[in-house]
Amino acid sequence: MPRKPIEHTDLTPEAEEKRLDRNWAELLQELRVTQAGTQIVSAFLLAVAFQQRFTELSPLQLDLYLVLIGLAGVATIIGLAPVILHRTYFRQGAKAHVVKVGNRLLFTEVIVVGLLAIGTTSFVFDFVVGKTAAIIAASLMSVVVIGLWVILPRWRNPTP
Repeated sequence: MPRKPIEHTDLTPEAEEKRLDRNWAELLQELRVTQAGTQIVSAFLLAVAFQQRFTELSPLQLDLYLVLIGLAGVATIIGLAPVILHRTYFRQGAKAHVVKVGNRLLFTEVIVVGLLAIGTTSFVFDFVVGKTAAIIAASLMSVVVIGLWVILPRWRNPTP
């Protein structure tokens, strides 16, 4: 069940601007974290193609590899989109819009990075150990992602 946002009806325009500045700064910090992870996975995937054993990939592994490269590219583009949005609306009084759209882009980025992490784990396990291990690894990674990124954030201790 989606959480209701806290309404702040008594905020002055100055307080609202400070809140937007804080939200934007927090959003940028979170984007830095996802971008670093995306860059590391992207570098790993790009390096794989230059390894001697790359030619040993099965057609299915090669397809998965190419999908993962595509996801890494999409994650990079989505991760940079809030910066472009900010540059486009800089000093136009549209910070509320930039924060709102940036927040949506960050959620999208997290979904793509989650798929990328699951897929990369599956790819490595498939190549090194085999298909059964890849399925088990992908399943476990999916449980971890869903548990930590979906269930945990919605779980609250009822006592303050």
